Amino acid sequence: MLKLYNSLSRRLEHFVPIQPGQVRMYVCGMTVYDYCHLGHARVFVVFDMVVRWLRSLGYRVEYVRNITDIDDKIIKRAHENGESTAELTGRFIKAMHEDEAKLGVLPPDAEPRATEYVAEMLAMIGALVDKGLAYRAENGDVYYSVHGFPSYGALSGKSLDDLRAGERVEVDPHKRDPMDFVLWKAAKPGEPAWESPWGPGRPGWHIECSAMSGKLLGAHFDIHGGGQDLQFPHHENEIAQSEGTHDCKFVNYWLHNGFVRVDNEKMSKSLGNFFSIREVLEKFDPEVVRFFILRAHYRSPLNYSDAHLEDAKGALTRLYTALKNVPPTEFEIDWADPWAARFKAAMDEDFGTPEAVAVLFELAGEANRAHDPRLSALLKTLGGVLGLLQTSPESFLKRRVGESDGLQDVEIDAMIEARVVAKTSRNFAEADRIRDELKAAGIILEDNLQGTSWRRE
Repeated sequence: MLKLYNSLSRRLEHFVPIQPGQVRMYVCGMTVYDYCHLGHARVFVVFDMVVRWLRSLGYRVEYVRNITDIDDKIIKRAHENGESTAELTGRFIKAMHEDEAKLGVLPPDAEPRATEYVAEMLAMIGALVDKGLAYRAENGDVYYSVHGFPSYGALSGKSLDDLRAGERVEVDPHKRDPMDFVLWKAAKPGEPAWESPWGPGRPGWHIECSAMSGKLLGAHFDIHGGGQDLQFPHHENEIAQSEGTHDCKFVNYWLHNGFVRVDNEKMSKSLGNFFSIREVLEKFDPEVVRFFILRAHYRSPLNYSDAHLEDAKGALTRLYTALKNVPPTEFEIDWADPWAARFKAAMDEDFGTPEAVAVLFELAGEANRAHDPRLSALLKTLGGVLGLLQTSPESFLKRRVGESDGLQDVEIDAMIEARVVAKTSRNFAEADRIRDELKAAGIILEDNLQGTSWRRE
């Protein structure tokens, strides 16, 4: 039975959906004012993996991941660029979708944009004001009153006093409590604004997800996910807003993926180690990046470096070399098969991809030793559950990424043909010279009964 680590309870729990056979899941998506970075890539891939596994277990999954297309950073960047917020966000939403597709990420079932759900946000804010859980301040902003929500801090595991002492909260004389957070921002000159009962303005960031998840998945749903950095205050505030509005439990299971570090340092623009997905994909194959992300457990820190990506490339290459004998017919997994059963046991233990990938390597080794097409087919199909190993082996092994020079495929094929001629003429010295030249260029030859195949290192 599937077990999840619930950030709310801070323990592993058996997964029991609210409605048998159906899972409703919401994940906090991107604020689209720039290209997506490595942290976003991890969110994309991790929750894509979660959805794929839930569906492989037979669940009907309704997956919603939002887009924040209005906030301070978006307004500032659009102003700097001399364009509208819609033009800015439209461009980066398109880029985000391109990055996702390259990483093998399936589109969510719904991808709501904040600007399309302002009416739902206003209704929720109004309900909170009516219940005394929110108030309009003298500056025109509307704030949530955390004092009115006794369980505030449950997700972070801290009391309000602990949070006040430990968090750097911006001093705002208009708040009744330093921990109160904004629901509605009064309009400023030159900024996008909507009419509201409290005057023209725009929604705060936290209210967006509460309104969109409630509209699309209901007041109470199964799983809410996102990066670890969102656990407090964003997700804490979502709970307060949603449960304060609907008077029922908001979410049963909270999942948070770990941080991305670069060479053992926190990824930060100020440190100069901040990489967009596009920058990484200029140097590494997208499937290698996906494999690198999934080879680590989703809750653990992920340490990015070129050396780690090169290692992931070599490891994925070993898996692909075991797929050369895969039959072209469809292969259905028998979960009673010992290999499949071990894979499933790993995934059912809080999406244990490191252990599941280890099973794939053992299976690849056995497939190579036994030359058994059935084992190769099982390897490919199990890999597909993780969104891996679906490219033809020949295509993957010959693929070149990020090299401006080097041998082209046609040049390699010509050199291999020249080597065949040399061997036929018993000019073995020339044949060895060609092999060595290819190896120096990163091309590995493999001779077999069918001839000579090649792959890139």
